[in-house]
Amino acid sequence: MFVAATFLAFTILVAVISWWKTRDEDLSTKEGYFLAGRGLPGIVIAGSLMMTNLSAEQLVGTNGQSFAGNMSPMAFEVTSSFALVMLAFLFLPRFLKGGITTIPEFFEQRFDTTTKRLFSVLFLIAYIFTMLPVILYSGAVVLEQIFDVSGLFHLSRFAAIAIVCLATGVVGAIYAIFGGLKAVAVSDTVNGIGLLIGGIMVPVLGIIALGALDGGGFLTGIEHFITATPEKLNAWSPANALPPEVPWPLLLTGMLVNNLFYWATNQSIIQRSLAGRNLAESQKGAIWAGFFKILDASILVIPGIIAFQLFADKMSTQVGASADASYPMLILAVVPKPLLGFLAAVMFGAILSSFNSVLNSSITIFTLDLYQPIVEPKADAKRLVHVGKVFGTIIAVASIIIAPFIMYFGTGIMNFINECWGFFPMPLLVTVLFGLFNKYSPSIAPKIVVPVHMVLYGLSKVSPFCQRFHYLYVVFALFLVDVLIYWVCTKVAPRSEAYEITDVHAVDLTPWKQGKIFAILAVVVTIGAYLLFSPLGIAK
Repeated sequence: MFVAATFLAFTILVAVISWWKTRDEDLSTKEGYFLAGRGLPGIVIAGSLMMTNLSAEQLVGTNGQSFAGNMSPMAFEVTSSFALVMLAFLFLPRFLKGGITTIPEFFEQRFDTTTKRLFSVLFLIAYIFTMLPVILYSGAVVLEQIFDVSGLFHLSRFAAIAIVCLATGVVGAIYAIFGGLKAVAVSDTVNGIGLLIGGIMVPVLGIIALGALDGGGFLTGIEHFITATPEKLNAWSPANALPPEVPWPLLLTGMLVNNLFYWATNQSIIQRSLAGRNLAESQKGAIWAGFFKILDASILVIPGIIAFQLFADKMSTQVGASADASYPMLILAVVPKPLLGFLAAVMFGAILSSFNSVLNSSITIFTLDLYQPIVEPKADAKRLVHVGKVFGTIIAVASIIIAPFIMYFGTGIMNFINECWGFFPMPLLVTVLFGLFNKYSPSIAPKIVVPVHMVLYGLSKVSPFCQRFHYLYVVFALFLVDVLIYWVCTKVAPRSEAYEITDVHAVDLTPWKQGKIFAILAVVVTIGAYLLFSPLGIAK
């Protein structure tokens, strides 16, 4: 009962704070509902970026990768700082100058309406059939184990996970559908504080548990962590390594373009940065988020290594459902019962933050990029908000229905997400890059790149030759193919007139004065993290 009481207390606290902070917001306008009135400060943007990104699928999935592999999966977190620095200085000044609300809206400005609708549909397919269901499922895996829903109600594991997915999906939908982006961002920030406390608590208690194995405490646990399995602490995997490990050549190739897509062109992420009250605040949010991502390794990767040292002789270390169970197992083993309710609430908040953020972005794309221009061009703001709420309800229900079936995919949560997303992120990234930095790229280019890329990526999934390589090698190779196609299209059929971004004066475009200093510091800290987790540091 105490676990349930503390869980409800923190969850209700977040809801009350979110309501109080947004009670006077005007949600009847497009910018008020979809972009929080373009008034978010840097710290809220950073918190929302982190909480949108950091959810149960990463807490469970990435720790599952390190449990089955080594420290190299930290590349998904630590090297994100490079992409966020590029977002701050290369992308945001141009996006905010044009006053765009969505990435597809930019495609319409830069290319044409067909390009906009093409990527809008691709975004929605990826969100509805991949992101939203996986977020619900991965969170349900943890919460089902903490509360023992299957044992308590004598249900099958599938039924228990389905019930938890339903509860989580309903609450998350309420935030996103009825509160707009401001409610999502505020709840993200409050949940972020809880996640910071709860997330760090797990590895700290895990280290103490390691120390107890040798009859000591925290410092003994640190020594055990470093010396027991030094090969697991190496973030530099061989060039021919396969998932869940990340080969070192990918750090500035496939991983870089993968992160650049996610942080600079993915609508559910970029929407927070576009909602800044000015360029300086948006840049602060991006760069501060870069620092947070470097620290994420302590929450998203190290617990997996701790779990391996505690449970390797008790469970399978193969990637997949077994490895994904390592993080929930660690929680149950090291977290005292009185704190389980708080940690469960923190996990619930992390699930909600990602779910309602992706749901909010789906609503925005459908309503502004598809429904209004195609179905009801003269619809007023009130009508658009209503349509967005109806659509949000429909896809929330669809995601809740799909989510429990994710348990039957055996490749592990993070590998499932990343491999599914390989179908369209590179065409999206290349379209943004050429759209922003080449004034003469024609509108025919994206229409060629998208189908070619999707066919080639699909063939790579069934090709025995491609299966010999990490999928991010394939992603980078196709990125280069996409770039080549754009280059050829630009040479053969360039635009007749150079494209220029029109300044619509949506926000003040004065950059953050100290931004470059903090950006350089973020890069230095990233390099330091890789030196620490290498044979030059504490790894073998």
